[in-house]
Amino acid sequence: MTRPIKKIVILGGGTAGWMTAAALSSVLASKDVSITLVESELIGTIGVGEATIPDIINFNRLLGIREDEFMKATQATFKLGIEFVDWGRKGDVYVHPFGSHGVDMNGIDFHHYWLHSRNGGNPQPIHRYSLCAVAALEERFALPDANPRSLRSHLRYAYHFDAGLYAAYLRKYAETRGVRRIEGQMRTVDQDADTGDILRLHLDDESVIEGDFFFDCTGFRALLIEKALGAGFVDWKHWLPCDTAQAVACKHAGGLLPFTRSTARKAGWQWRIPTQQRTGNGHIYSSDFMSDDEAQSILMRNLDGEMIGQPRRIQFRAGHRETFWSKNCVAIGLSAGFLEPLESTSIYLIQEGISRFISLYPDLPAPEIVRHEYNRHMQTEFEQVRDFIILHYCATERSDSPFWDYCRTMSLPDSLVHKIELFRQVGRVFRYEEELFSKASWVAVFLGQGILPRSYDPIVRNLPPGEVSQSLESMRVAMINEVGRMATHADFIQNYCAARRLTSIDVASA
Repeated sequence: MTRPIKKIVILGGGTAGWMTAAALSSVLASKDVSITLVESELIGTIGVGEATIPDIINFNRLLGIREDEFMKATQATFKLGIEFVDWGRKGDVYVHPFGSHGVDMNGIDFHHYWLHSRNGGNPQPIHRYSLCAVAALEERFALPDANPRSLRSHLRYAYHFDAGLYAAYLRKYAETRGVRRIEGQMRTVDQDADTGDILRLHLDDESVIEGDFFFDCTGFRALLIEKALGAGFVDWKHWLPCDTAQAVACKHAGGLLPFTRSTARKAGWQWRIPTQQRTGNGHIYSSDFMSDDEAQSILMRNLDGEMIGQPRRIQFRAGHRETFWSKNCVAIGLSAGFLEPLESTSIYLIQEGISRFISLYPDLPAPEIVRHEYNRHMQTEFEQVRDFIILHYCATERSDSPFWDYCRTMSLPDSLVHKIELFRQVGRVFRYEEELFSKASWVAVFLGQGILPRSYDPIVRNLPPGEVSQSLESMRVAMINEVGRMATHADFIQNYCAARRLTSIDVASA
């Protein structure tokens, strides 16, 4: 006998908890389903990154959020892609843009034309044929044009924002739609003796929270999915050896860049994420190859502006739960798994976990096939993102430290080996099973880090390389001219979504 879900309990707040509460409250009527979120102000949240990818636009649209209001509330800026520095070799710089490279022609991917143009003497890196990359490097921005004939229709963007402010913004959204917040820490869990389902939470103030379905948003502690339900963990340290981060904010210095910067360091990498009124910085590294003191010193030496506060150390394990949905509980966010924010996928994986649950929204008890489908999908999502992140590490010629020697020579997942060899040999890239990253994204990293195909499309190869080069040059010039007509990123932000200025108290508490 099935029954509808009447009481949903979310344990844990932060970005994961309030994204879950906001999304559920936007699709479930409060008269039909009560949603309770339990969190404690005594427990800090871990922001794994304040940079996002374009899919977050869909999440905000689902909630009916106005972009300019959201950006003001979260001190957000725009992001057109990621600049990678020193990854292939020291001194190398390339851009992974959100938009496409050039224009695909005759059903053939643009990068085959670019590869052919190199025979015609074209020295330009492929990101010079991406409107997103050209605009990013010129520190300019415009919203995409809905007219497909316009060059600006090729623009795709995401955001940099303060994750804490985003959680606070979503809390207001959710509470106005009937979500009840309870302050407290969980002490114990009651489970059904026969099924193992979670029945209720006992809090430290002796209160009891009953529910039909539970979401674990307790971060690395994974209080429900692991400590109560024993879901297990798949460890990926072999492929992703970084296990520690140090993060700190600093004051702005220089222009307001519409892109994230990732700079490879001796045993990891450093991020730079500009919001409207500060820059977020962090150094992710492997503790097997670098001490905390050295990592902190590298981080502080490479800040653009005056440091705000002190560096915060975060330890993590790369990998995911063996089971994301166990019994009547789904893990969202860090409780589900962690992949370093090299490609800004942390919030995306939260979003995907929520949206996949909504698409499978069950009566109770949930059929095993429903749980299986959710777990299958989330495992695939994590593995595909994992492979893309590993590519940045293994596709390197750096041999200047033991860390890079390890990354360059480590064994790889079979799925990634196949992708690399397919591109290396014939320049082909395919997107599998609703894969997050587009063909253009894979091409950006392959070429940016020096993996050049041995051959490319035979149809393109028969074209005169000089003519192809001329065609590409006209594209490049058109993009330069179009970008020249855009406002600077700073001016666009000022006119569209400027946040209130931070006070000295705000800065001190950042």
